[in-house]
Amino acid sequence: MTPKGQQTLKDELARLKAEMPKISQEIGVARDHGDIKENAEYHAAKERQGLVAARIADIEDKLSRAEVIDPSNLGGERVKFGAIVVLEDLDAEKSVTYQIVGPDEANIDEGTISVTSPVAKALIGREVGDEVKVKVPGGLRTYEVVEIRWD
Repeated sequence: MTPKGQQTLKDELARLKAEMPKISQEIGVARDHGDIKENAEYHAAKERQGLVAARIADIEDKLSRAEVIDPSNLGGERVKFGAIVVLEDLDAEKSVTYQIVGPDEANIDEGTISVTSPVAKALIGREVGDEVKVKVPGGLRTYEVVEIRWD
């Protein structure tokens, strides 16, 4: 995981932990409304509490096992984890830029793809000028590696 991905998880963890006392208060208020067997507010708050607790445990586990790799300390001529890769989509005749990151921090809208994605797997080990064919849900795509950066 990158330092940015680690910080995103830490921020989410802090937000969720701050939310837990509010959920406990909601449960208490809902319980005061009477019979909890037919109390939708109570059941909704309990369900939310369970979901938040599960997410907290998941994030804590990921953070405890994470190996944080700072891409700015990396370099080289070949694509690997952390690289920012500029590709020319030879089929669509357009340029795309992706950073290869860990699975938990991948977000195609932000230009980050998981190291386990078909595109990233096809790019790993490639150099500038290499053509890469990737089977994606939309069919077979052909890319040319135009640039590799380590920002």
